[in-house]
Amino acid sequence: MLPPDQFLLGIALTVLLAVGSQIAASRLRVPALILLLPAGFTAGALTDVVHPDQLAPGNFSSIVSLSVAVILYDAGLGLEMRQLRGATRSVVLRLLVLGVLVTWAAVMGLAPALFGVPLPVALLLGAVLVVSGPTVVGPLLDHVRPPDRLRRVLIWEGTLVDPAGAILGTLVLHSLLAGDFRVGRGFHPGEFLLSWLVGLAGGAVGAALLWYCLRRLRLGETLGTLAQLATVVAVSAGCDIVRDDTGLIAAVVAGLAVANLPGLGMPARRPFFETLVQLIIGLLFVTISAGVAPSSVRPVLLPTLALIGALVMVVRPLVAWISTRGRGLARGERAFIAWMAPRGIVAASTASAFAATLSGSGLSGADKILPVTFLVIVGTVLVYGLTAAPVAAALGINRPARARPLLVGGRPWSVDLGRCLTSAGLDVTMWTATDEQRRRVRRAGIEPAPGDLLATATDPSGRLEGVTSVLLLTDDDDFNALVCAVAQDSVDGPVHRVGPPPDSPGAVATRTGPDVLFGPGLGRDVLADRHERGARFTVGAPGESPPPGHDPLFVLRADGRLEPVTEERPARPGPGDRIVLLGPAPDGRPAEEPPGTGR
Repeated sequence: MLPPDQFLLGIALTVLLAVGSQIAASRLRVPALILLLPAGFTAGALTDVVHPDQLAPGNFSSIVSLSVAVILYDAGLGLEMRQLRGATRSVVLRLLVLGVLVTWAAVMGLAPALFGVPLPVALLLGAVLVVSGPTVVGPLLDHVRPPDRLRRVLIWEGTLVDPAGAILGTLVLHSLLAGDFRVGRGFHPGEFLLSWLVGLAGGAVGAALLWYCLRRLRLGETLGTLAQLATVVAVSAGCDIVRDDTGLIAAVVAGLAVANLPGLGMPARRPFFETLVQLIIGLLFVTISAGVAPSSVRPVLLPTLALIGALVMVVRPLVAWISTRGRGLARGERAFIAWMAPRGIVAASTASAFAATLSGSGLSGADKILPVTFLVIVGTVLVYGLTAAPVAAALGINRPARARPLLVGGRPWSVDLGRCLTSAGLDVTMWTATDEQRRRVRRAGIEPAPGDLLATATDPSGRLEGVTSVLLLTDDDDFNALVCAVAQDSVDGPVHRVGPPPDSPGAVATRTGPDVLFGPGLGRDVLADRHERGARFTVGAPGESPPPGHDPLFVLRADGRLEPVTEERPARPGPGDRIVLLGPAPDGRPAEEPPGTGR
């Protein structure tokens, strides 16, 4: 037990390492695990103040269990089954089922020979290592930028396999404990089923409580988030009191139920909850890796390298190739799926909790579960993190690192703006309301967005995949303002709207604010009038300043990012950047409307 001063030092150091490693990883554009694990391992080797047995003696496994329950509940909230359609659903289900079974069987077969552990420990180690995780896969895919369908497959697989692996590991653990291998009693199916039933019952209670709080009481964002956190912790703790480690099952079931219950309208982004989960992930990785003693890693280092080689080079390619066969994926996409299976937080957390649970069981080899899992996580994250981008480039499946703005509106000036951005190398898509406007967009060489794309953007539980920004350019100022506010949570990037005229009768639209496009005096009426009188959109040369009479609208960065000019953020191009400009209207010259376009 640490004295108060050292305890405070340990807490402060753990939080600093957890947050600092994630900030540094975001700046370096690498998965946070690459920094979190070495940071915790080094701190644990150099000092005792961050060691879990010192910070929370006797209770660390319970803290880990509740923390993982929160993470798994959050993962369950992202599992909307309606998004799994057609070939994507088939591939994901194949990867899930075959991946779990083949990986489990492979580790179970290799572990006794590599590590000298008995079959019960090999069973549990295999269950721990079947997981992957969106917290690791997501950052890698953001860096690689694969096609949307390929991204959906990998994210869904990673999200689904985490709770599946946690449930499998929990059930195997209970079977081992119930079977009492010390005296050779074997498995007890009744105990196996009882753990499952306790978890299901807890998940049902949690889902009912959350439905009442979020649906009937209609709690706001703050109280609704607190209600979710309190319910998950209470239900998970209650299940663990009744039956050890069944709280993980309850958390997953509650998250799945809430995500798919009608009428709840869970938002796609939950800032506080996401921040909490991110902090929990960092704290767990630092403390868990700090608890891995260097002396426990050395004996299993070389055998674990052999296990990593088998998982990366044999098991995953075999699973991926069988799962994707005949599903319409290109050969490069199938090969990339075969090269993406890093292990993450759930593997580390469950290994830590299970190892602590088994520490007093007398089961030979149980002390090797945590160091082997730690090394597998480090090895797979390094392999995939360092090679994902070059492998994707070699396979030809990564999209260029350029902006993909969604322009909403079909007036001639907005279509001409889309044509200009397309000529600058951007992957522009446009959503329009009428068939005439869609024909105008196609004549400009731009592919119209699907009709349900805007519905996805305005759905609180929806996500726009691949869109880096939304520009609302319609003539309905209130529509622009409302969609701008609603769509913020559905886009991985900014949402901006064109400014209304000074005399606009709109009820909610304003002419100022950080979301209003372009500088003062460049509302939609001015843009449409100048374009009608012959003004055109152009892109300046790299490093070129705007000529007289030209207004800057966007800055196109050298790395492909598109930054709109606003009243609060004027154009500040750097070396190699280009500026998208609106030129002056020729005096007295009417607009040259292409035949049949209309206005």
